Amino acid sequence: MMPESSISAPELIAERDVTAWDEAADVVVVGYGGAGSCAAIEARRAGADVLIVERASGGGGATGIAGGHVYLGGGTPVQTACGFEDTADEMYKYLEALTPDPDPKKLRLYCDQSVEHFHWLESAGVPFERSYYPGKAAMQPGSECLIWSGNEKAWPFREKARPAPRGHKVAFAGGDAGQLLMQRLIATATALGVRTLFDARVLALIAGDDGAIIGVRVRRFDEILTIRARSAVILAAGGYIMNEEMFERELAWMPRDLIKHGTPYDDGSGIKLGLSAGGQAMRLDRAFLTSPFYPPENMIKGILVNALGRRFVAEDCYHGRTAGFTVEQPDGIAYLILDSEIFGYPPYEYFEQRLVDGWDTVEDMEAGLKLPPGSLVETIARYNRDMAAGEDSEFHKYDDWLKPLDKPPYAAFDLSLNRAKYAGFSLGGLKTNENAEVLGKDDAPIPGLYAAGACAWNIAQDARGYSSGTCIGEATFFGRRAGQFAAGKMA
Repeated sequence: MMPESSISAPELIAERDVTAWDEAADVVVVGYGGAGSCAAIEARRAGADVLIVERASGGGGATGIAGGHVYLGGGTPVQTACGFEDTADEMYKYLEALTPDPDPKKLRLYCDQSVEHFHWLESAGVPFERSYYPGKAAMQPGSECLIWSGNEKAWPFREKARPAPRGHKVAFAGGDAGQLLMQRLIATATALGVRTLFDARVLALIAGDDGAIIGVRVRRFDEILTIRARSAVILAAGGYIMNEEMFERELAWMPRDLIKHGTPYDDGSGIKLGLSAGGQAMRLDRAFLTSPFYPPENMIKGILVNALGRRFVAEDCYHGRTAGFTVEQPDGIAYLILDSEIFGYPPYEYFEQRLVDGWDTVEDMEAGLKLPPGSLVETIARYNRDMAAGEDSEFHKYDDWLKPLDKPPYAAFDLSLNRAKYAGFSLGGLKTNENAEVLGKDDAPIPGLYAAGACAWNIAQDARGYSSGTCIGEATFFGRRAGQFAAGKMA
């Protein structure tokens, strides 16, 4: 948790200082991305009058520019149709093993209700094919649905939980499936009668005499509006990756030339609003980071070494996990070592993973990379002995990716921080409970205030433990929880 003094929160407005209300709704949702749309749909279905306040001129948020993976398991119709067995317990064991600070209540709910959440998304118009992409890739090239989107088969997680693919991509060819996801959620919200106020920024929360949140103050162009929330306010305003001050202070460990994934409005405003009401900011130093070096899949058969010429992670891990370990290496230096049999070029040009050179011998490569004398020779000799024995004794790479590096010439790609390009986004946010209620300093819920999506601290907690689809999965799931419980307050 970051010190409260390190973040400048807006003023909390007292109800007694409100002279008139310009608008009112049962539930006011701040932000119209994945979390906000699902919150609005659930609240509206429960009978609430819902108003979404969105800074942009339309809905979408960061979910709308994402790849469209949703992390779901427990035996979804897609998993079953594609021949994979999975249970909520196995999904729970996997996520628990990966999550640095797991909240058992949240995690249990997410896993136990994962199949139900899949059906809910389909009922909201989100399409999923009953299809499977068998390759190892950061993103399916077509509209295939199911993919291994995390570390399910990587060691030690394959020993902690029975592996199953759980990345469910929305039925859209290419890497922009998030836009279709949001189009369908927005269409459903609109059909249900959810009201919207676009080009509007929430400046402050309004609290009653008892501390409960009862409204918001909004700027829309040159107009200041005061909006009453008869039941609750839901913060779904995204993360803070676009806030330069917060980025420099909270994420100093990340590459400075990071490709920041988000919208211009991912500036931490939702987090700051929560803090103004007495909420807690959890682990703002946590973020997702990646620079995928596959496909081609054969490149996974290579090895990653640091500035000491040593391996530091299993190369068949999810690309966020390899990036999470890379940032911890001396000077952030990492090289992908290949031989001629598995040579290829990383697939994503914008990551700029430069081919350093090719060499006829390991000794020449070691010298060319300026590694300590004998280090790379020893590393590759040990690796090749393991390959001859049919196992990776050091990092236990999965059998599919075992091959000796013994077919010269050799090549190295530079995956070092601040030399290769990396992409990322923030993960820290407001502390909430399993009902998406924002928690105050005593861990008691702040009445009338909920949070979901990237401005809340939930399941996605760092790059090393990330699986593609976790953010959209938790945003849509806990967005629904926020909507359900916010509307439930009306009873």
